[in-house]
Amino acid sequence: MTAQRQIAHQRIALSAHSVRASLGNGSAKTMVLHDVSLDFAEAQWTSIVGPNGAGKSTLLKVLARVLPHSGTVTLLGRDLHSFANRERARQLAWLGQNETSADDLQVFDVVMLGRLPHQDWLGAPGAADHVAVEQALRATQAWEWRGRPLGQLSGGERQRVLLARALAVQARVLLMDEPLANLDPPHQADWLALVRALVAQGTTVISVLHEISMALHADQIVVMQHGRVTHHGATEDAASHQALVDVFDQRIAIHAIEGQWVALPKTSRSRNAHPSLL
Repeated sequence: MTAQRQIAHQRIALSAHSVRASLGNGSAKTMVLHDVSLDFAEAQWTSIVGPNGAGKSTLLKVLARVLPHSGTVTLLGRDLHSFANRERARQLAWLGQNETSADDLQVFDVVMLGRLPHQDWLGAPGAADHVAVEQALRATQAWEWRGRPLGQLSGGERQRVLLARALAVQARVLLMDEPLANLDPPHQADWLALVRALVAQGTTVISVLHEISMALHADQIVVMQHGRVTHHGATEDAASHQALVDVFDQRIAIHAIEGQWVALPKTSRSRNAHPSLL
């Protein structure tokens, strides 16, 4: 694919080769991913988008080794299965949909869970762990709640704490499935700035997003449908915009507004827009 040629000269942080995955059991088992092959360049942000049921979350779970699969996934040039659990958890952090934690745990302790891969078995957190947790909570603007039980927080506040838990790992690769759930627009903007800062520091970020306009801020975009990758390219490319329009049945249009790309519902008026904007 075009993006694969573009990133061939770059260091690859995470790869999937001929990956297949199924959901369900026995006769109810359904193939969800069909021979997916992708390379994710180091220190870039890639967003995965597509309609409901496209296989986006399933792909992310495979990359995180949450879901069994056939084919090969490599992390930092090594087969993902060759990593011991703690070693993998130090290199690859994961924020899934509807992540949970005990409601009676204090926020600081929830985020400290992200430091477990760095601690000795049954060892107490060290100074570096406390610094990492504070940095993560401040980055998500959740530091003021550090002493509150998680159960007392709103949905958006909980999401920011769980994001902080993933950030506290300080992994080289960060996977996020619907990280903007329950976040209001200002905090979505904060999340965007945070991702950009992480990438600038060398972190590889891969996100599944329903918010297409937010996804268009990424460096690369992967478009999926029916468990297959239909396009992988730079977000500013016209081919990427067309792939988005096509996968959503011509019901959205991509426009340049104030120096950024945005996706808008396609109205009868926008059907007559200039082809370069579609």
